Amino acid sequence: MNISSLQIEGAIFDLDGTLLDSMPVWETISADYLRTQGIRPGDGLTEATKRMTLRQVAMLFQQEYGLKLTVEAIEKGVNRMIESFYLCEAPPKEGAEALLRTLQQRDVKMCVVTATDGYLAEAALRRCGLLGFFQEVITCGAFGSGKDEPAIFEYALRRLGTPKRLTPVFEDAVHAAETAKKSGFPLIAIFDPAFAEQEDWFREKADLYLRSPAELLGYL
Repeated sequence: MNISSLQIEGAIFDLDGTLLDSMPVWETISADYLRTQGIRPGDGLTEATKRMTLRQVAMLFQQEYGLKLTVEAIEKGVNRMIESFYLCEAPPKEGAEALLRTLQQRDVKMCVVTATDGYLAEAALRRCGLLGFFQEVITCGAFGSGKDEPAIFEYALRRLGTPKRLTPVFEDAVHAAETAKKSGFPLIAIFDPAFAEQEDWFREKADLYLRSPAELLGYL
Protein backbone atom coordinates (compact mmCIF):
# COMPACT_ATOMS: atom_id res chain seq x y z
CA MET A 1 0.00 0.00 0.00
CA ASN A 2 1.28 3.44 -0.88
CA ILE A 3 0.91 5.28 2.42
CA SER A 4 1.91 8.63 0.96
CA SER A 5 -1.16 8.65 -1.26
CA LEU A 6 -3.09 6.00 0.70
CA GLN A 7 -4.67 4.14 -2.17
CA ILE A 8 -7.63 2.25 -0.77
CA GLU A 9 -10.39 0.51 -2.72
CA GLY A 10 -11.60 -1.78 0.05
CA ALA A 11 -11.32 -1.92 3.83
CA ILE A 12 -11.78 -4.71 6.36
CA PHE A 13 -12.48 -3.36 9.85
CA ASP A 14 -12.26 -5.06 13.19
CA LEU A 15 -14.99 -3.96 15.59
CA ASP A 16 -13.91 -4.04 19.24
CA GLY A 17 -11.04 -1.69 19.99
CA THR A 18 -10.92 -0.46 16.39
CA LEU A 19 -14.35 1.05 15.67
CA LEU A 20 -15.86 0.72 19.14
CA ASP A 21 -14.31 1.56 22.49
CA SER A 22 -15.53 -1.75 23.83
CA MET A 23 -12.47 -3.76 24.86
CA PRO A 24 -12.88 -3.11 28.62
CA VAL A 25 -15.97 -5.33 28.73
CA TRP A 26 -13.94 -8.22 27.27
CA GLU A 27 -11.11 -7.79 29.77
CA THR A 28 -13.15 -9.38 32.58
CA ILE A 29 -16.05 -11.22 30.93
CA SER A 30 -14.48 -14.71 30.95
CA ALA A 31 -13.67 -14.55 34.65
CA ASP A 32 -16.99 -12.89 35.48
CA TYR A 33 -18.92 -15.60 33.67
CA LEU A 34 -17.12 -18.41 35.45
CA ARG A 35 -17.86 -16.78 38.78
CA THR A 36 -21.59 -16.77 37.93
CA GLN A 37 -21.23 -20.54 37.59
CA GLY A 38 -19.54 -20.87 40.96
CA ILE A 39 -16.12 -21.51 39.40
CA ARG A 40 -12.94 -19.71 40.37
CA PRO A 41 -11.08 -18.50 37.23
CA GLY A 42 -7.44 -19.43 36.89
CA ASP A 43 -4.55 -17.02 36.59
CA GLY A 44 -3.94 -15.86 33.04
CA LEU A 45 -7.47 -16.58 31.83
CA THR A 46 -7.94 -13.15 30.28
CA GLU A 47 -4.68 -13.35 28.36
CA ALA A 48 -5.42 -16.91 27.22
CA THR A 49 -8.84 -16.00 25.84
CA LYS A 50 -7.81 -12.83 23.97
CA ARG A 51 -7.08 -14.85 20.84
CA MET A 52 -10.18 -17.02 21.04
CA THR A 53 -13.60 -16.88 19.49
CA LEU A 54 -16.52 -17.15 21.89
CA ARG A 55 -17.01 -20.77 20.82
CA GLN A 56 -13.39 -21.55 21.63
CA VAL A 57 -13.80 -19.89 25.03
CA ALA A 58 -16.91 -21.99 25.70
CA MET A 59 -15.00 -25.16 24.82
CA LEU A 60 -12.19 -24.08 27.14
CA PHE A 61 -14.69 -23.70 29.95
CA GLN A 62 -15.88 -27.25 29.34
CA GLN A 63 -12.47 -28.85 28.98
CA GLU A 64 -10.39 -26.93 31.52
CA TYR A 65 -13.00 -25.97 34.09
CA GLY A 66 -15.41 -28.91 33.79
CA LEU A 67 -18.42 -26.70 33.08
CA LYS A 68 -21.41 -28.98 32.50
CA LEU A 69 -23.24 -26.83 29.98
CA THR A 70 -23.45 -27.05 26.20
CA VAL A 71 -21.29 -24.76 24.11
CA GLU A 72 -24.43 -23.02 22.89
CA ALA A 73 -25.67 -22.41 26.43
CA ILE A 74 -22.31 -20.94 27.46
CA GLU A 75 -22.28 -18.65 24.42
CA LYS A 76 -25.78 -17.42 25.20
CA GLY A 77 -24.87 -16.87 28.83
CA VAL A 78 -21.83 -14.76 27.99
CA ASN A 79 -23.79 -12.76 25.42
CA ARG A 80 -26.53 -12.05 27.95
CA MET A 81 -23.94 -10.55 30.28
CA ILE A 82 -22.63 -8.10 27.65
CA GLU A 83 -25.87 -7.54 25.76
CA SER A 84 -26.89 -4.36 27.55
CA PHE A 85 -23.46 -2.84 26.95
CA TYR A 86 -23.65 -3.36 23.19
CA LEU A 87 -27.30 -2.42 22.89
CA CYS A 88 -27.10 0.71 25.03
CA GLU A 89 -23.57 1.85 25.85
CA ALA A 90 -20.61 0.81 23.68
CA PRO A 91 -19.31 4.10 22.20
CA PRO A 92 -17.55 4.60 18.86
CA LYS A 93 -13.87 5.40 18.89
CA GLU A 94 -12.83 8.98 18.27
CA GLY A 95 -13.11 9.82 14.58
CA ALA A 96 -14.63 6.50 13.53
CA GLU A 97 -17.70 8.03 11.88
CA ALA A 98 -15.71 10.77 10.14
CA LEU A 99 -13.25 8.23 8.77
CA LEU A 100 -15.96 5.90 7.51
CA ARG A 101 -17.82 8.78 5.90
CA THR A 102 -14.66 9.95 4.13
CA LEU A 103 -13.94 6.45 2.84
CA GLN A 104 -17.55 6.08 1.68
CA GLN A 105 -17.29 9.35 -0.22
CA ARG A 106 -14.27 7.86 -1.99
CA ASP A 107 -16.35 4.80 -2.98
CA VAL A 108 -14.31 2.50 -0.76
CA LYS A 109 -16.08 -0.83 -0.17
CA MET A 110 -16.08 -1.75 3.52
CA CYS A 111 -16.98 -4.67 5.75
CA VAL A 112 -16.55 -5.66 9.40
CA VAL A 113 -14.88 -8.87 10.57
CA THR A 114 -15.45 -9.49 14.27
CA ALA A 115 -15.42 -12.19 16.93
CA THR A 116 -18.46 -10.55 18.56
CA ASP A 117 -21.80 -12.18 17.77
CA GLY A 118 -23.62 -10.62 14.85
CA TYR A 119 -26.71 -9.37 16.64
CA LEU A 120 -24.60 -7.50 19.19
CA ALA A 121 -22.19 -6.09 16.62
CA GLU A 122 -24.96 -4.88 14.32
CA ALA A 123 -26.97 -3.40 17.19
CA ALA A 124 -24.00 -1.39 18.44
CA LEU A 125 -23.04 -0.21 14.96
CA ARG A 126 -26.63 0.78 14.21
CA ARG A 127 -26.97 2.71 17.47
CA CYS A 128 -23.72 4.56 16.75
CA GLY A 129 -24.84 5.40 13.21
CA LEU A 130 -22.09 3.29 11.63
CA LEU A 131 -23.85 0.20 10.29
CA GLY A 132 -24.86 1.78 6.99
CA PHE A 133 -21.24 2.28 5.93
CA PHE A 134 -20.64 -1.46 5.62
CA GLN A 135 -21.61 -3.95 2.96
CA GLU A 136 -21.54 -6.78 5.46
CA VAL A 137 -20.76 -7.74 9.05
CA ILE A 138 -18.87 -11.05 9.05
CA THR A 139 -18.57 -12.86 12.37
CA CYS A 140 -16.13 -15.55 13.40
CA GLY A 141 -18.97 -17.56 14.89
CA ALA A 142 -21.04 -17.63 11.72
CA PHE A 143 -18.01 -18.20 9.51
CA GLY A 144 -16.64 -20.96 11.72
CA SER A 145 -13.08 -19.72 12.04
CA GLY A 146 -11.21 -17.19 14.15
CA LYS A 147 -8.78 -14.48 13.19
CA ASP A 148 -5.83 -16.71 14.00
CA GLU A 149 -6.44 -18.23 10.56
CA PRO A 150 -6.43 -16.24 7.28
CA ALA A 151 -9.60 -17.80 5.88
CA ILE A 152 -12.00 -15.20 7.31
CA PHE A 153 -9.96 -12.31 5.92
CA GLU A 154 -9.74 -13.96 2.51
CA TYR A 155 -13.50 -14.51 2.58
CA ALA A 156 -14.09 -10.85 3.42
CA LEU A 157 -11.84 -9.85 0.51
CA ARG A 158 -13.85 -11.99 -1.91
CA ARG A 159 -17.07 -10.42 -0.64
CA LEU A 160 -15.68 -6.95 -1.27
CA GLY A 161 -14.21 -7.87 -4.66
CA THR A 162 -11.27 -5.48 -4.30
CA PRO A 163 -7.53 -6.06 -4.84
CA LYS A 164 -5.74 -7.31 -1.73
CA ARG A 165 -2.93 -4.76 -2.08
CA LEU A 166 -5.55 -1.97 -1.95
CA THR A 167 -7.63 -3.50 0.86
CA PRO A 168 -6.10 -2.82 4.27
CA VAL A 169 -7.16 -4.61 7.40
CA PHE A 170 -7.82 -2.28 10.35
CA GLU A 171 -6.98 -4.05 13.63
CA ASP A 172 -6.03 -3.44 17.25
CA ALA A 173 -5.23 -7.04 18.27
CA VAL A 174 -1.80 -8.42 17.47
CA HIS A 175 -2.87 -12.01 16.75
CA ALA A 176 -5.39 -10.85 14.13
CA ALA A 177 -3.07 -8.20 12.74
CA GLU A 178 -0.29 -10.76 12.39
CA THR A 179 -2.59 -13.14 10.51
CA ALA A 180 -3.67 -10.42 8.09
CA LYS A 181 -0.11 -9.19 7.56
CA LYS A 182 1.25 -12.67 6.87
CA SER A 183 -1.58 -13.19 4.38
CA GLY A 184 -0.44 -10.20 2.36
CA PHE A 185 -2.96 -7.58 3.45
CA PRO A 186 -1.83 -4.02 4.16
CA LEU A 187 -2.19 -3.44 7.90
CA ILE A 188 -3.48 -0.28 9.52
CA ALA A 189 -3.20 -0.73 13.27
CA ILE A 190 -5.35 1.21 15.72
CA PHE A 191 -4.09 1.66 19.27
CA ASP A 192 -6.17 0.29 22.11
CA PRO A 193 -5.11 0.16 25.77
CA ALA A 194 -5.98 -3.55 25.90
CA PHE A 195 -2.96 -4.25 23.68
CA ALA A 196 -0.69 -1.42 24.82
CA GLU A 197 2.07 -3.86 25.76
CA GLN A 198 2.33 -4.88 22.10
CA GLU A 199 2.87 -1.41 20.67
CA ASP A 200 6.41 -2.22 19.59
CA TRP A 201 5.14 -4.98 17.31
CA PHE A 202 2.62 -2.64 15.70
CA ARG A 203 5.17 0.10 15.18
CA GLU A 204 7.51 -2.33 13.48
CA LYS A 205 5.08 -4.40 11.41
CA ALA A 206 2.08 -2.21 10.55
CA ASP A 207 2.00 -0.19 7.35
CA LEU A 208 0.45 2.56 9.44
CA TYR A 209 -0.02 2.79 13.20
CA LEU A 210 -2.61 5.23 14.52
CA ARG A 211 -3.62 6.33 17.98
CA SER A 212 -7.25 6.59 16.83
CA PRO A 213 -9.28 6.33 13.61
CA ALA A 214 -9.34 10.13 13.51
CA GLU A 215 -5.61 10.24 12.74
CA LEU A 216 -6.10 8.54 9.38
CA LEU A 217 -7.99 11.59 8.11
CA GLY A 218 -4.66 13.41 8.04
CA TYR A 219 -3.38 10.92 5.46
CA LEU A 220 -6.45 11.23 3.28
